[in-house]
Amino acid sequence: MKNYEHRLYLFTLLIISLAVFSCKNRELNYIDYYNKVYAIDSIHRVQKDTLATIKRYKKLFREYPPVQNERITEYEVYIRMADKYHKNFGGVKSLDKLLAQTAPYWQPEPYFYQLYKRHGIDSLQVEQKFLQWRKGLNQVLVDSFSIAFTRDQYNRHVKETVEMNDNKNAKLLMWTLKNYGYPSLQKKGHLGREGQLMSMGTMLNHMAYTKYYEYFKTELLQYVKSGECTPRDYIEMVDKYQYVNNGATMYGIFIRYSEANLSAADSARIDKNRAAIGFPRMKTSVKIAKDYFDKLKKQKK
Repeated sequence: MKNYEHRLYLFTLLIISLAVFSCKNRELNYIDYYNKVYAIDSIHRVQKDTLATIKRYKKLFREYPPVQNERITEYEVYIRMADKYHKNFGGVKSLDKLLAQTAPYWQPEPYFYQLYKRHGIDSLQVEQKFLQWRKGLNQVLVDSFSIAFTRDQYNRHVKETVEMNDNKNAKLLMWTLKNYGYPSLQKKGHLGREGQLMSMGTMLNHMAYTKYYEYFKTELLQYVKSGECTPRDYIEMVDKYQYVNNGATMYGIFIRYSEANLSAADSARIDKNRAAIGFPRMKTSVKIAKDYFDKLKKQKK
């Protein structure tokens, strides 16, 4: 009997170990992550149950390393909520994760420094953490894309120049994907050597005009799934291609005048396409955008 119990115990341990190993080694799909974030946000808008929202976010961030959504800023929201209700959000370790997400847009709000201070880290130490993050950027990509984004905006009213520069940038992007992966904010930062804005959304938008579009459409989808390329940047590229080639809008981003009055079937199709890439439904997107711009207005006052 004891031998049987011992074997059963070992078998149970083996099953648990395999389950843990499997979970740690499976590929995370950030399209699912984004959809879960939008679901949590939507539920909170209706129910206003902050404690339940904290639990939902905490569960999500145990499964996925957080990615700071541009307009929802879910990880920051989670930390703010948890701090307000005196719930454990992970202390300095979690604040460091948030710093890594907000660093490309430095400087953070004063509240960010206050949180660190409560955990024994003063503003100078926070600044040092930011400098360390910046030193960790891929300097090859910073240099290359500083040049690329200057080139991207040069003489965009001259057709021949635009085509030449877009093709150069397309080749740079293909080379980067092959050698370094996706040039995310965490790899190259947000600003170039001369302070130029290095928004991948702008560059991908222009890739819709190049002969390499189909390659990017396929290749970049993998980086949306890995959480490195944002769904917004990807769908703007795809919809721009549809727009300039007289195709039907896929995501409702670029809509021709002839498509302006979307039918119920069109709206359903677009919402389905959006969910498949991790982007909110059209009505949800409008609400999120309104809240986002209202917040910006308050910050400027």
